[in-house]
Amino acid sequence: MAPFPVLFVCLGNICRSPLAEGIFRHMTTRNGRADAYPTDSAGTGGWHIGYPPDSRSVQVAREHGIDISQLRARRIEASDFDRFRLILAMDRSNLAHIQGIAPRETPATIGLFGSYALGTDADVPDPYYGGIGDFHEVYNMLFAGCSSIVEKLEADRASWSGNTSSVK
Repeated sequence: MAPFPVLFVCLGNICRSPLAEGIFRHMTTRNGRADAYPTDSAGTGGWHIGYPPDSRSVQVAREHGIDISQLRARRIEASDFDRFRLILAMDRSNLAHIQGIAPRETPATIGLFGSYALGTDADVPDPYYGGIGDFHEVYNMLFAGCSSIVEKLEADRASWSGNTSSVK
């Protein structure tokens, strides 16, 4: 079966999206499915391109046995809409940005992380201007959501062989 690549997107790609990438990769690696669900993260802004994740994201991930320290921020690019089958924005502002730059005929499913993963229209709050407690809250939200995504993808795996419309 063909891989089903997943992209997580936030504003600067140093807090929420690399944390989601790390959690999702950890889960899929642990269950032997990393090759089935390659993952990456990106930002809609370019201020932090090439920088590692925020030290608080790194710390919170490390507390849960996940190493995201080697990740580097990048900006979402046109080729991502062909490379990824699922692109999830951390909040409505980033979702609007992604939808605004997406090619009209993109094969990717684009959605809000909260809607797709948690069944709610809640944004994943940006912890950047908060304290370590805010990063822990975001981790918990992302962990629950990534768990849901993995379950959803595994349940739909047999039906989406080549068909992106079945995983929405």
